[in-house]
Amino acid sequence: MTTTATHRALNFSAGPGVLPEEVLRQVQHDIWDLGGTGIGIMEHSHRAASYDRIIAEAIADCKKVGGIGDDYDVLFLTGGASTQNHMIPANLLPEGGTADYANTGYWARKTAEECQYYGKAHIAFDGKPSNYTFIPRQSELKFSASPAYFHYTSNNTIMGTEYHYVPQPPAGVPLVCDMCSDIYSRPFDVTKFGLIYAGAQKNLGPAGATVVIIRKDLLERSPRPLPTLLRYKPFAENESRPNTPPVFAIYVVGLVFKWILKQGGLKPIAERNQSKAKIIYDVIDATGFYTGHARDDSRSLMNISFRTPSPDTDKLFITEAKAEGMDNLKGHRSIGGIRASVYNAFPTEGCETFAQFMREFERKHG
Repeated sequence: MTTTATHRALNFSAGPGVLPEEVLRQVQHDIWDLGGTGIGIMEHSHRAASYDRIIAEAIADCKKVGGIGDDYDVLFLTGGASTQNHMIPANLLPEGGTADYANTGYWARKTAEECQYYGKAHIAFDGKPSNYTFIPRQSELKFSASPAYFHYTSNNTIMGTEYHYVPQPPAGVPLVCDMCSDIYSRPFDVTKFGLIYAGAQKNLGPAGATVVIIRKDLLERSPRPLPTLLRYKPFAENESRPNTPPVFAIYVVGLVFKWILKQGGLKPIAERNQSKAKIIYDVIDATGFYTGHARDDSRSLMNISFRTPSPDTDKLFITEAKAEGMDNLKGHRSIGGIRASVYNAFPTEGCETFAQFMREFERKHG
């Protein structure tokens, strides 16, 4: 069952994720000829006037979407969120210092592990004993005596859990957030954060670009000598061009920012995301056939992880769904089961189609 307008599969991939169709149409054109230059976007120099406009608009639109003031810089880097896992402590953690981390899933744990190359990672919350089924309350966060920063992962792509509040670190401690899989899926107050980062390939664009939103005072932290491309400041001083950036990926991210603005901004985006997720969660909750991984109060609006009564039935579900034009539903290898990722650009109609498939699958196999 493919989407009737485009005959494309319903793509539930956790990343790279689905992109807005109108953005893809624009990309199709601009790959051949960007703005009447006779040169495609992937062939343009990162120093060309055409790219000057693209990077300037991407930064301005990122700030407009997020309500980001002049005391923050928007940077475009490479290496994905995994590179940020070591760049953050390298730039923000003093020698012999401690940084606090909330371990709420696979990537949150990996992030804390990378910190230990530069200092001590204190685990302010450990979700491993519960198999990462829930997000801690503020009262469950146990901070160290003097952390250099507190890091958390706002949405856990694999486990299907999400913070529905912004945790508060001790006074004066910068809040650092991995927003890879829910950035710009809802409004947030950027002034609560010292640094936000996200790989583009879930809600913002294709793989290859990483967005970093950093408070300018943190650019001045220099706890140790680092190579140029491992420091944030050279990117801030050079419009993210201390070297050749991922021109194409940044260009697409810029188009996605414009698409979000065209939708009316983050408030209607959030309302639609809540409605979309509810369509699927309502089916999970209707009977005992489907079981969600996340505790009810910690459910993600982006990544819905669940299972059927047995691993064999999970496999059958994935096979039959793919035959109906619904792809990339296999759960992560660490927890198995099924995962439906419904990022910003995933259509409401696709959630309705999927929910109907779920009901029919249960009728046949329940």
